[in-house]
Amino acid sequence: MKLIIVYFIVLNIVTFVVYGLDKHAAKNRWQRVPENVLLLLAFAGGTPAAYFARNYFRHKTIKRPFINRLRLILIVQICLLVLYILFAFRGQA
Repeated sequence: MKLIIVYFIVLNIVTFVVYGLDKHAAKNRWQRVPENVLLLLAFAGGTPAAYFARNYFRHKTIKRPFINRLRLILIVQICLLVLYILFAFRGQA
C-alpha cells in the first residue's frame, strides 16, 4: 500500500513539473511536450496534478480536444474507482 501511495505522489509531482515545462516551452517557442505524453501522465494517475497544473500555469485551458480527452480520462478513472470500492467492500455491510 505504501508503494502505491509513493507512486501516486511521485507521478503527480512529475505530471505537474512536465505541464509547467511545456508551458515554459510554449512561451519561449521551444520544442513542446507532445499532448499524448501529457495525457498519458494523467491516464497513469497524474490527473489531479494535470488539472491543478492547467489552472496554475493557465496551460491547455482553451484547446477543446485536449480538454475533452482529459475529462474522459477523469471520468474513466472515477468509474474505475467506484467499481473498485463497490467490489472491494462488497458483503462487508
